[in-house]
Amino acid sequence: MATLKPISTLLLFFLLLSTSEAKPGKRVRAHRPCKKLVFYFHDIIYNGKNAKNATSAIVGAPAWGNRTILAGKSHFGNMVVPDDPITLDNNLYSTPVGRAQGFYLDISVIGGTGNFFMARGIATLMTDAFEGEVYFRLRAKINLYECW
Repeated sequence: MATLKPISTLLLFFLLLSTSEAKPGKRVRAHRPCKKLVFYFHDIIYNGKNAKNATSAIVGAPAWGNRTILAGKSHFGNMVVPDDPITLDNNLYSTPVGRAQGFYLDISVIGGTGNFFMARGIATLMTDAFEGEVYFRLRAKINLYECW
C-alpha cells in the first residue's frame, strides 16, 4: 500500500501537467489518409508433407514445440518466415501483385518505389481466414498519410 501512494501521486502530477498544456479553443486536426489500400497475404505453412505448395515455414519454436506444427491456438513463440503471394482479392489463385517475404513484426510503411516514393503510413493485419493448421489468409489494410 505504501508504494501505491507515490505512484498515484506521480500519475496525478503527469495528468495535471499534460492538461495544463492544452489551449482552450484550439482544435486538433485529424490526419486523413491520402491513399487507402487493401491486400491479401496467403500463408500456407509447411507441415512436413506439403513441400510443393507451402509458402512459409516455422524456423523457430519454443522448447516444447516443433517446427512442423504450430504452437497451440495462440501460436506464441513461433517464428515463421513467409514467401506469401499477395493478391488484391481473397482468392488464393488470383494473380499475385507481389510477395511478402521475411517475417512480420510491426508493419509500418516507410518509403517505396514508383507512385509510392517517400510514402509513409501504417498497415494493420487481420486474420481473414484460418483453415486447419496450415492455411491462413491475412487482410492488410494500409493507410498512407504522406503521399508524393
